[in-house]
Amino acid sequence: MPIFDFLSGQFIDVIHWTDDTRDTMVWRFEREGHEIKYGAKLTVREGQAAVFVHEGQLADVFTPGLYMLETNNMPIMTSLQHWDHGFRSPFKSEVYFVNTTRFQNLKWGTKNPVICRDPEFGPVRLRAFGTYSVRVADPARFLIEIVGTDGEFTMDEISYQIRNIIVQEFSRTIARAAIPVLDMAANTRELGKLLAKEIASTLAEYGLELPELYIENISLPPAVEEVLDKRSSMGVIGNLNEYMQFQAAEALGKEGAGAAAIQAGLGAGLGMQIGQAAAQTTGPWGAAPQVQGAAPVTRQVPPPPPPVEHVWHVAENGETKGPFSKAAMGRMAREGALTRESYVWTAGQDGWKKAEDVMELAQLFTVLPPPPPGV
Repeated sequence: MPIFDFLSGQFIDVIHWTDDTRDTMVWRFEREGHEIKYGAKLTVREGQAAVFVHEGQLADVFTPGLYMLETNNMPIMTSLQHWDHGFRSPFKSEVYFVNTTRFQNLKWGTKNPVICRDPEFGPVRLRAFGTYSVRVADPARFLIEIVGTDGEFTMDEISYQIRNIIVQEFSRTIARAAIPVLDMAANTRELGKLLAKEIASTLAEYGLELPELYIENISLPPAVEEVLDKRSSMGVIGNLNEYMQFQAAEALGKEGAGAAAIQAGLGAGLGMQIGQAAAQTTGPWGAAPQVQGAAPVTRQVPPPPPPVEHVWHVAENGETKGPFSKAAMGRMAREGALTRESYVWTAGQDGWKKAEDVMELAQLFTVLPPPPPGV
């Protein structure tokens, strides 16, 4: 941390500070009753400033360099001490070293959501977070306004106040910018610059400046984000009816065996219904029941249900197309999109087969007469 060089008994001959921390902003040179020798050497390194306070009053500010503490180097101190005639006695003053380098990668964020009015969604709650860097621009003002008589002032002691200033200005900036929520991600850089500009005047009163401020993310509440994701999904899907047909076709393609079982079950159920209707019509011995002395009873037998129309899938270049109705398959056959060698599949069929090997589809290729003999 600090390094003292004590020379000439009780007098301090060299005044300097080497900082081995990353968060110390101000450090007071502790003299512990020792007097500073007139003509001592003051070393101020790059990224530092030395502030002399004499009898509670701010005297001189030294920028980086090597100084001999004499009347020509300390005009204000000379005036305070009345050294007009080359005063040579030791003097007592407090020396504060101020770190003027950047303190980087500092975090800020909204503790509570910020309510603003969005032109598309109406009132919304937003959260935001990011990083910033800060440095001491005016060591004297910073010492007077913030540090006071603190012998060792760290960044943690001022970072909370800076975060509050950033969050407050962020709320005002977002409200005035009137940028839609969906466009904020594309404008975080401009918002960050605007926010830093708004904060600059407030921090200048503390002797600080904000070289960088970044907005890393602006987010909506989880419930709103979930609804927004659903809305985006609907936009990607497009036509809902076509999407449902596609989903059904995919399910048939991936679960062909299950679909075949369902179709077989439907066929068995229809067969049982037909058998029950026949039994009620013919009676237990195969004939309609008769009542003695009454005229024969004629019952109406309901027609069987229409056959289930198959839908077909066509394999082409390693991809599956469909489903297609039989009428659509007929049009494809006439246009040449479906040939005898095309592989087809329908629910209940054992694997892919050529169209000419399926009786129901083979008829599509015999509509036109074959070429005349002898040709």
